[in-house]
Amino acid sequence: MSSAGPAPVREGLWRRLTASMNDPVLRALVTSTAVSRVGRGVFLTVTVLFFTQILGLGAGEAALVLAVSSACGVVASLVGGWLSDRRSARRIAFACEALGGLLLAGYAFAGDFLSALILASLSGFFDSVGHSARSAIIARGLAPERRVHARAVLRTVTNLSIALGSGIAAIALALGTAPAYRVVILAAGLLCAIGSIPLLRLPSSVDAPARSTTALRTDTGSINTVAQAERSDWRRRSPWRDPRYLLLTVLSAVFGMQFGVAELGVPLWITQETEAPTVIVSVLLVLNTALVVLFQVRASRGTHDIRVAGRVTMIAGWLMAGACFIYALAAGLPTWAAIAVLVLGMVAHTFAEILSQAGAWGLSFELADPVRAGAYQGVFGMGFSLGALASPMVVNATALTYGLAGWGMLALIFLLAAAGIMLIARRAASVAPPAAV
Repeated sequence: MSSAGPAPVREGLWRRLTASMNDPVLRALVTSTAVSRVGRGVFLTVTVLFFTQILGLGAGEAALVLAVSSACGVVASLVGGWLSDRRSARRIAFACEALGGLLLAGYAFAGDFLSALILASLSGFFDSVGHSARSAIIARGLAPERRVHARAVLRTVTNLSIALGSGIAAIALALGTAPAYRVVILAAGLLCAIGSIPLLRLPSSVDAPARSTTALRTDTGSINTVAQAERSDWRRRSPWRDPRYLLLTVLSAVFGMQFGVAELGVPLWITQETEAPTVIVSVLLVLNTALVVLFQVRASRGTHDIRVAGRVTMIAGWLMAGACFIYALAAGLPTWAAIAVLVLGMVAHTFAEILSQAGAWGLSFELADPVRAGAYQGVFGMGFSLGALASPMVVNATALTYGLAGWGMLALIFLLAAAGIMLIARRAASVAPPAAV
């Protein structure tokens, strides 16, 4: 009996992933993600060290390169959404992701600050355009009850692939030579480019319906009222005229700063304010990845229903607020106690991440106008990019500056953002029929 205990968990995860491959849209996206995110995993691991140790950039220069790349991604999210409503989303995704991968491979030939800045900016721009196109593909190519599931599957595959990429990057880190870094980076960029090829197998149903090309004026010079009405209706459906969706985007961007807490706040808090060894940063990252892989798909069930999406987001808010206070408590504790507290904090933080993502996916799809799916997903992606851009400053200005009080500020920010999202979901649900199960 005991020998068979773990099997259901492994089989359950494997079955959830393989069952998803029956859908041609998700199969193409999963295949593409599995390949390209291995390359991304390499870059996430070696980029900063490559900039500082191989190119000789200062910490400020490296930070500026990454910040400008993120800023380009903000603009690109809007561009990608706009294009996906007017051109073939699958071709946009393929072209931009292939080009973005080749630009990443170009890092292998970078030699100074300017070349790194140009490559990072262009690769960040095209990657974000491709990401917006992918979101439009999911919105149009899958049934409503399958879209959140698809995002959960893709996130699980992403985490697995990034973990594998991090392992490959260890080769360069172990050797520590410029040729090793450049060879690994070249291979990673080519992997990102190759990962775009499966997108060509996507069906045409993922593209936006063709817009009417009827002239606004007839041959006699009079106004074509039908064409005028169509254009007016198109403009009316813009996400910029949807205050509810814009508020959802802002609040989701605020809650999305929890990624900045994990990537910046927690590592610096550990090294500066606690007795825990530095290696615990890697342990917490592995724990986060494992929990996301194991639970993201399962936790996302039912969140295509806006009622459920609102509830899980509020739960995420309480978990994230609790995680902030738990992290704060690690300061001043003995080593063993600090480690235990930090692990507990990361568990709460990861489940907040899992649930908040599931809720955000459901609401971002269900509250969007399907006619302008690309524009809506582009705006939502832009909000997330802005949150990522602001998070280092916010985390530094709160938790890292004021300690326990700062962590309390962050907890309140996350709690209020989650409460706002829940209220949006409740109001939307009060006028919407229950989602199909």
